[in-house]
Amino acid sequence: MTTPLRYGIIGCGMMGQEHIRNIALIDGADVFAVYEPDRAMQAESAKLVPGLRFANSIAELLAMEEVNVVLIASPNFRHVEQLEEIAKLRALPILVEKPLYTDPADAVRIARLQAVYPHLVWVAMEYRYMPPIAALLEQADAATGGIRMLTIREHRFPFLEKVGDWNRFNHKTGGTLVEKCCHFFDLMRLVLKSDPVRVMASGGQSVNHLDERYGGQTPDIWDNAYVIVDFANGARAMLELCMFAEGSRYQEEISAVGPTGKIEALVPGPGRFWPDHLGAPPVPKLIVSPRDPKGPRELDIPVDPELLEAGDHNGSTYYQHKYFADAARTGGQPHVSLADGAWAVRMGLAAQQSAATGQAVLL
Repeated sequence: MTTPLRYGIIGCGMMGQEHIRNIALIDGADVFAVYEPDRAMQAESAKLVPGLRFANSIAELLAMEEVNVVLIASPNFRHVEQLEEIAKLRALPILVEKPLYTDPADAVRIARLQAVYPHLVWVAMEYRYMPPIAALLEQADAATGGIRMLTIREHRFPFLEKVGDWNRFNHKTGGTLVEKCCHFFDLMRLVLKSDPVRVMASGGQSVNHLDERYGGQTPDIWDNAYVIVDFANGARAMLELCMFAEGSRYQEEISAVGPTGKIEALVPGPGRFWPDHLGAPPVPKLIVSPRDPKGPRELDIPVDPELLEAGDHNGSTYYQHKYFADAARTGGQPHVSLADGAWAVRMGLAAQQSAATGQAVLL
């Protein structure tokens, strides 16, 4: 593909608008049209793209000849049906937001799509591209001598408000350990270079959203969990999630340890949520601690302010779009395939099941 990338976007809520701001930073790419039923989100999107066109359906969006790539940023439970509709009407390169699916029964539909879809499909996993996490990925093997233990800790703010409040209920999100944590399960497989064989978890809803009502229903989305995952290569990983920890100095802390040392990535949360009285948010860091008397080496991993301004993910949405655009233009392979996206969901569903039943889940 040598012509400019002209995006058709399905869903322009909070994350869709972050994608729009980052696409604007990619050479040779722009947003041509959007399918977004919510009028308020249409208005916000129009502020970002002068002359933006709006479609009344996915079919109408795909009928626009100028559109040559598609971004799906709709609510989780819509992803599978929208992927299938694109495959039926007009197959184009696709970037689809996480999680890939929410219902265990949809795994078969994803496998079927993977077998026949003729173009690039890339599952959005922004956390891979956060600069301190990218630095950890690059240096982990050398720093650790081969990772045997991986710990991911996220202490953050509660779920934000979304259109129609869809993210307050498990049946629309897949559950917190799918909706929020598929990022981390994807990182576990990527870092450890192995597939999971057993998942054990404890989690629940302890603080957030308990006093909210939507259509007479109380939200059932969890706000905290511990998850332990055993991998086929003998390594193990743990996730610690707390979503009532606003103001934590670092939102994500990732630690990998092996026979020769330890490496850590420290990632602050979005600057707009940092308390004003504390000044500027901390700088992302990478800490390398070899098992010798030299002691740890601490590196600042600054992020371009323009990228921070474009979104809430430490510049990672920009880097993801840059790599996706390269693959779309050259016919390259996705960094995160449908199979990778499906594994992340499968791990999250297993963790939800383990926490609900008190039993380990074998994969």
